[in-house]
Amino acid sequence: MTIGFIGLGAMGHHMASNLLRSGQPVHVWNRNPAPVQALAAKGAKPAATAAECGIADVVFSMLADDHATRAVMVDGGVLDAMAPGSIHVNMATVSVAFAREMAALHMEKGIGYIAAPVLGRVDVAEAGKLNILAGGPDELVNRVQPLLDLLGQKTWRFGAVPEQANAIKLACNLTLACAIEAMGEGSALARAHGIPAADFIDLITTTLFAGSPVYKGYGGMIAQERYSPAGFKLSLGQKDVRLAVEAGQGKGLPLAFGDALQGVLKEAIDHGDADLDLAALGKNAARRGKIS
Repeated sequence: MTIGFIGLGAMGHHMASNLLRSGQPVHVWNRNPAPVQALAAKGAKPAATAAECGIADVVFSMLADDHATRAVMVDGGVLDAMAPGSIHVNMATVSVAFAREMAALHMEKGIGYIAAPVLGRVDVAEAGKLNILAGGPDELVNRVQPLLDLLGQKTWRFGAVPEQANAIKLACNLTLACAIEAMGEGSALARAHGIPAADFIDLITTTLFAGSPVYKGYGGMIAQERYSPAGFKLSLGQKDVRLAVEAGQGKGLPLAFGDALQGVLKEAIDHGDADLDLAALGKNAARRGKIS
């Protein structure tokens, strides 16, 4: 089984590296050639174009959004290069509408399509401990499961329709952003009354939210005011919250927190925080009250 991997950003680079442990040929492509060269030194096969990865039996893609995925996979000729019966595993966080469109396009071409967005930051990807949210026919997921096992600690299956996995990923990221904003505002309130943010975070991660890696990890970043390097950029958080709101609208479901968060995220980006970690929502909350 030959493997292709397209999109070697902070997450994709480590994921492709883990796939090399399969012992199968792994063809890699990225717009910036530096990660390709780094993986070639580990045994990967560099592709001159994204379409060259389409010769593989299974093609993974980990691109930024709908636009980037369309530009590379469709306009870049990858799908045209893929043989009927091959499988595309899209691991990006994309909109539900785009996932539906991609599933139909793959079906027309006789190519299997699986949505498999992930939960986990860069260090988790490097360790091969991601949680993978899979949507697609069981037969297809079963075929690639040994490869998914190299990337994650567990594959969570959410239905035979790929877009269902994308809806779940957007629901997760909406919930994550809500939690971070809540910690940011709670920390700002504590600081406004003379209580260090670290004491507040220690309290809630020991009592109300004990055992939660989100509250522990992002709470620690807020308490330490450590917002870079970004493991999950605030601009990407804004994109995901927007897509979650749109997914709700598509089902006639208003998302009040999602609507509010869109304004909060725009506020943070307007202050120049787009490339900071999503934890910088804590910085934004404190800035409202001019808390230093």
